[in-house]
Amino acid sequence: MVHETLAELRGIAAAGPPYPPAFLRRLRGDPRAGAQAVYATCVRREKRAREQQAHIDQMWRFERRVIANGFTRVAGVDEAGRGPLAGPLVAAAIVLGERVPGLDDSKRLTQAQRQRLFDKLRRGPHAIGVALIEPEFVDRRGIQEANYAAFAQAVAQLEPPPDFLLVDGFAIPGCSIPHMRLIKGDRRSASVAAASIIAKVTRDRLMLELSDKYPMYAFAKNKGYGTKEHLAALARFGPCPVHRRSFAPIAASLDTEDLFPASLEEDSDSCA
Repeated sequence: MVHETLAELRGIAAAGPPYPPAFLRRLRGDPRAGAQAVYATCVRREKRAREQQAHIDQMWRFERRVIANGFTRVAGVDEAGRGPLAGPLVAAAIVLGERVPGLDDSKRLTQAQRQRLFDKLRRGPHAIGVALIEPEFVDRRGIQEANYAAFAQAVAQLEPPPDFLLVDGFAIPGCSIPHMRLIKGDRRSASVAAASIIAKVTRDRLMLELSDKYPMYAFAKNKGYGTKEHLAALARFGPCPVHRRSFAPIAASLDTEDLFPASLEEDSDSCA
């Protein structure tokens, strides 16, 4: 039997799965150690591809269920920045116009993966809305009310409007659009995962800008979270205008009249 050279086998394998069954059979029966190594690589790649496809199918199960019930424009909604001591709360809403491989909870992706998916989502046939809630709103109304307002404002930007929402974590009070609350939705729904990526990358980029403006707090590194370095800077310099003065430990260091130094314009927090 005439076998392909090992270089030829590696070239075919490099094209990636799915591999022709006849090619895999030839590899499996090829006694050369190099051919068996290529065969093992192909088997691993095929297994990984099957797992990835299964994950994609699983991530779309809620969208499929909603569409099967007659809805046509399903939006995923998620936020970034509930816990930090500084910076805005950012929410995103997205109606996916096509399947996007690689979607997952933004916290489970590397920075490079998030950036790549963010750019792909922005370029794709998707409707996207993004809302920023500033620290003053959080201090006046609380983080939960801020979250509701962010979700509602992000959804309101979608054109045409969605007819169903998949929302990470909790329902949206006062929202007239039918919606489903998904615990850990960014790990279970492609649309919510996409929203989590948009919100996370948007907020991270804003924190880079704020780091240039307030370099002593290292926002580029900590994204506003209460790291040891950030807390040390707070102890030394006190809070800056983008800190959430109602959050401990900042609130504990301020007089009551210093908690809400700026006037706040009321924003609509209705989902239309």
